Amino acid sequence: MPGEAELRRLLRRIDGRGYKAYKDLAPCYRLGALELHVDHVQADPFASPSRLRVRLPAAEAGLPEELRTARVRRIALADYLARRVRLAIRDGGASKRGSGKSGLVAIDAGGQEVLERTAVALGRGFVEARLSVGLPAAGRRVRGLEAEALLCEDLPRIADRALRFERLPRGGAERFVACVENQEHLRGRLAELGLVGFVAEGSILPRESGASDRPLRRGAVPFAAPDSLRVEVELPNPRDPDDPASTRVTGLGIPRGVTLVVGGGYHGKSTLLRALERGIHPHVPGDGREGVATDPTAVKIRAEDGRRVEGCDISAFIGELPYGRSTRAFQTDDASGSTSQAANIVEALEVGARALLLDEDTSATNFMVRDARMQALVRKENEPITPFLDRVRELHERLGVSSVIVMGGCGDYFDVADTVIEMRSFAAHDVTREAREVAATHPTRRSAEAGRPLPPVTPRIPLAKGLDASRGRREVKIDARSVDALRFGASEVDLRAVEQLLDPSQTRAVGHAIWLARQRCLGEGTTLREAVEALERIFDEEGLDVLDPHRRGEARRSEAHPGAFARPRRFEIAAAWNRLRSARLRPARGDDPGD
Repeated sequence: MPGEAELRRLLRRIDGRGYKAYKDLAPCYRLGALELHVDHVQADPFASPSRLRVRLPAAEAGLPEELRTARVRRIALADYLARRVRLAIRDGGASKRGSGKSGLVAIDAGGQEVLERTAVALGRGFVEARLSVGLPAAGRRVRGLEAEALLCEDLPRIADRALRFERLPRGGAERFVACVENQEHLRGRLAELGLVGFVAEGSILPRESGASDRPLRRGAVPFAAPDSLRVEVELPNPRDPDDPASTRVTGLGIPRGVTLVVGGGYHGKSTLLRALERGIHPHVPGDGREGVATDPTAVKIRAEDGRRVEGCDISAFIGELPYGRSTRAFQTDDASGSTSQAANIVEALEVGARALLLDEDTSATNFMVRDARMQALVRKENEPITPFLDRVRELHERLGVSSVIVMGGCGDYFDVADTVIEMRSFAAHDVTREAREVAATHPTRRSAEAGRPLPPVTPRIPLAKGLDASRGRREVKIDARSVDALRFGASEVDLRAVEQLLDPSQTRAVGHAIWLARQRCLGEGTTLREAVEALERIFDEEGLDVLDPHRRGEARRSEAHPGAFARPRRFEIAAAWNRLRSARLRPARGDDPGD
């Protein structure tokens, strides 16, 4: 393996030459104890940055073994180290040098949530950071001396500050890992406690602004749980490192079943629901939502005008359409608000959702309820929609699916709710008894409109021929334009309504996961749920590096910077798959989606 002297000589030799001279870089260099791996060199200074890895032997890094023993601890430690690398970059590790992306050094360290990522690898005998690096240029010519400083001085300094345990803040890694482990433990206890969600007392749920996911620091009201819904949970680690006895957390337990969140405008209803949406993942210490945990299969449901629906049985909610058009294998390229919301529910149930989160503000009104007056004017035989109001109890009683619904304008839901929580000035109050009294005193005059029992969800079989990731001369062209815009081959997938996607790296992983499923998970009769469950097993066994399309096949390198990926859930993978306009899915019972 060439050493630092060879790297310096090469960079001085190519100084001033055309940018492609950077291709002369060897795959790996040894810089003292550090290994520098050059996996991909960008074509020019304005292209996507080069992919480099800096690796330290485990003995040099000195990371305590107890921080790597369990899977949740390894994920948390890797996340923490990625954030330390980002901080080292920001605090003087590197600076811009030249044109285009010259001098750029970046790592995919994420936001407020802690996600499994490819940014830092904790391997057997080493720890490495995967970086995006803009190799310095003047115009399109190599700036060799600046590259020498960047590769031989800046990157080793970054690695030294962020990957050596002795250089990390005292107790910082331990506190971070313990906090994440507590959150995952809390999430894992929900099922046995009969809960769909939990919000710890003292949580700070409001955010800085609609454009920021950071906690509101001034004027935020700490969350308090009503006595009747207060639950206490024992945690594996103290919440306060200075208080070894602080291993219990108390907060609002949201029971399984049908829960309404009611209250006046601007009193915190949607803020609570938003926290529950994000409670499927752990959060960084200091976020304010470290004590929020939600059923990991919970899916946010909303109306989505214009989305594509393919071969989906929405007949439980949308009956036969005019002119005898069946909805048992419904297909459209331009769904309405009600049909899209029905499809979103059925698709979530199809891949295993056990909890639905809905906000009336983002729901189709006619899908949520038809009141007595509208029923009197428009007779049921002329209305194909069965409102969610008339199915929500069946979802729980027949399928075991809970619902948490933010509702500020329709009291008819009092008749079907198990629990009613009123948000009043950002404080939660259990008003279940009062809601039942109101329902008894002011009975609804509407009629239930579910004409037949809720049918089981019909699984669908995805066809490989609809999954073409090629674009131009490239066999695989997949990328995230943003967190809610996926490019899959020649297709653009609009994911703005998939609100539990949190990071562009998750979106990128979703696209590559669909392509990986086409390669490895689709067989004769394989259902969509079986395919996304197979992907979960692959991620568990092989890690997210498997998403790199250049890594697949025996002739490919077994080690390389795979790109920036963060692990998505099966629900977001399926959601993108369902919205891919070229995708073909047919009901497993054999119906043709075109019927």
